[in-house]
Amino acid sequence: MTHMNRRAVVAGAAAISGAAGLRPMPTWAQDYPQRPVRLIVPYAPGGGTDVFSRLLAVRIEREFGQSFVIDNRAGGASVIGTRAVAEAPGDGYTIGMVDSAFVTNPGLLKDKLPYDTRKDFIPVSLLSRTQLVLCVHPSSPFKTAKELVAHAKANPGKLTFASAGIGTGIHLAGEQFRQVTGIEIVVVPYRGGAPALADFLSGKVDFTFGAVPTIKPHIEGGKARGLGVTRGRAPQLPDIPSMEELGYGSVDSASEMGIIAPTSTPASIVEKLQRISANAVKDPAFRAMLLERGFQPIGSTTEEFRAHVDREIEKWIKIIAAGNVKPE
Repeated sequence: MTHMNRRAVVAGAAAISGAAGLRPMPTWAQDYPQRPVRLIVPYAPGGGTDVFSRLLAVRIEREFGQSFVIDNRAGGASVIGTRAVAEAPGDGYTIGMVDSAFVTNPGLLKDKLPYDTRKDFIPVSLLSRTQLVLCVHPSSPFKTAKELVAHAKANPGKLTFASAGIGTGIHLAGEQFRQVTGIEIVVVPYRGGAPALADFLSGKVDFTFGAVPTIKPHIEGGKARGLGVTRGRAPQLPDIPSMEELGYGSVDSASEMGIIAPTSTPASIVEKLQRISANAVKDPAFRAMLLERGFQPIGSTTEEFRAHVDREIEKWIKIIAAGNVKPE
């Protein structure tokens, strides 16, 4: 039997560990970031995703010690900007902010999508959700969602629904509502949320869904009546019941925003991005500010966000196919 002293055993184990790749984290990963980080927002300035991204960037710059530069890459229902993230080097210096189009586009565009949503990105953290409110005009006879559904069933094809455009969260909320309740409605498509909201407020259409930050002042000002909220009660509008409470829990369309990175981004950088961004939205003062603006902070882990993306893609593929929804 061969005997070895303890020092020799330890030295040998260290050599084996080094050969197996168990080396210290590279200095560049430990010290990330060394220069400004580009955060691609796939929409024009001024929208909800852009506003949230700018608020977050200011907050996390303090922790990272580097600036986060917002790069608006609008077009193609968010595809242009998201593609730029997929094609960027995986060094942590180009990341992206995505919204719900990230998980609905696979069902809408199918093989026309120039990237693989599941394979070409790392979903770093789901950070925020903006809920939608089912609304009617204050002159409407409907005081509850049940009354609206009952009238629609008794008068198929008579009620009009204001859609913010094919494939938008508002349009898909209306499609979910139609499928879940079995009603027949006339979908009136608009090119964006602003004209859809304008015609709704003027009484030209019977009902719509509105994002909490957009519709809240109109509800509080008596210009709209909220009947139900997707994804639980909204903290900003606590008196309006959730769709779950009304028996329509499957109507869950909402604008959800999260950070993504190119798939080749090192795990150490992903972990730092996730930890700092998730902690930021959970900070009491920042959380309160986000809630005031209509954003519902989340701050998920990377694993939770990945599982959420997978579930949402599968859900929307089925809903879009059932509704025969075609992109414009």
